[in-house]
Amino acid sequence: MTGVETKRLWRALSVLGLSVLLWFLPPPGTLTPAAMHLVAIFAGTIAGLVLQPFPQGAVVLMGVSLAAVSGTIPPAEILTGYSDATVWLIVSAYLLARGFIITGLGRRIAFLTVRTFGGSTLGLGYALTIADAVIAPATPSNTARAGGILFPIVHSLASCLDSGLRPNSRKAGAFLMFNQFQVNLVTSAMFLTAVAPNVLIAKLAHETFGRPISWIEWSLMAVVPGVLSLVLVPLVLYRFLLPEIKRSEMAPGLARAELEKMGPMSVGESRLLLVFLATLVSWATAQWTGLNATAVAMTGVSALLVLRVITWQDVLAEKGAWDALVWFGGLVTLASGLARLGVIGQLSTALRTTLGGVHPWQLGFVLLVLAYFYSHYFIASMTAHATALFVPLCMVAVTLGAPVSLATVVLGFMNSLNAGTTTYGTGPSPIYFGAGYLDQATWWRLGFITSMVNLVIWLVVGGVWWKFLGLW
Repeated sequence: MTGVETKRLWRALSVLGLSVLLWFLPPPGTLTPAAMHLVAIFAGTIAGLVLQPFPQGAVVLMGVSLAAVSGTIPPAEILTGYSDATVWLIVSAYLLARGFIITGLGRRIAFLTVRTFGGSTLGLGYALTIADAVIAPATPSNTARAGGILFPIVHSLASCLDSGLRPNSRKAGAFLMFNQFQVNLVTSAMFLTAVAPNVLIAKLAHETFGRPISWIEWSLMAVVPGVLSLVLVPLVLYRFLLPEIKRSEMAPGLARAELEKMGPMSVGESRLLLVFLATLVSWATAQWTGLNATAVAMTGVSALLVLRVITWQDVLAEKGAWDALVWFGGLVTLASGLARLGVIGQLSTALRTTLGGVHPWQLGFVLLVLAYFYSHYFIASMTAHATALFVPLCMVAVTLGAPVSLATVVLGFMNSLNAGTTTYGTGPSPIYFGAGYLDQATWWRLGFITSMVNLVIWLVVGGVWWKFLGLW
């Protein structure tokens, strides 16, 4: 047995041990044995997502299967999560994103911005930031966006500037790589459909507090602190990673050469662009038109199929969409079961009783946000973080007196921003760190500095913006 297999075995046994321990504990308060059994299954699922003895889809499928075979969740309800509209919003968004990769529109947008704004190394950083922000609303995987679309472009630009690996990476490559990784997390926080855990959080908020969060509401709350982060984070990282190359005349030239190779915009790209814009407009105006976000997304995918931008084989080949369906749908099933069996209600009552006298709520809320943010040092997945900590900490925030609208969305923002602290916090982390542009100590140090910059922006400037919006 290899070392990797041994670690995986110990992680699996740890998850199993936790579940068995909780399974046989007497149910506290008014909880039934079935409720306690579901708590054991849910806790084991969370532990599996954190420790990752198996891929996250496999972990959640095991949890759902155990809930079904043990009779903890009735057979008629075991698949309800897979029919949830929010789950299919994520699946549809993945399929829309596949169009950007297949047609090359994502690369074209990136090279167009580099050609226009990439005359300096700092300008090049902003150009790639703009490209990420443009693509983000229709790419519910920051790994696909940062790793699949933009990483090859950033790596090519760094090589073009003779700054591919250490020690030459400090010429420009280190700044371009680390900056792109960090701004990707900002764009992930800015849009409900920019990363799958955002939609999971919106679903959990609706299930727990009865408070739906629309696409436009999420974006409106994020726009001011988000844009400010996109402006200031590159400046801060430029200061700390001070590139030796200040001008990058070669970068616009490389972008022009790549655009010439791509040729004029293809029919597929043009059709995708029209569908993408129509989808964004429909999402943004849903509060007036009454259109359902999932229906809009599925219509967009259908339009791409009719217009032959993507084929049915492309749909079947989109592994990310079907993986998201398995883990997201399964988590919705388990979370709904916890609410139905009274676990969430009893947790809420206990927290309210314990913390109801803490004042002022603003101070308590900031401390909760910091705890939620920096606990990601111990977690290697945005999904696992949201599943494990969002509901209990959001309940604490509401118990302290924070408005539900504020607590749910702010913790949602933090669920993306906190992933920039380590070399393993999210999918793009090992991709960008593994490229070898920065050593681990520098990565962690700058990750912490960037986290403080984002926290000041989002809690101070964002707090003023949210006050203006009437959220507190």
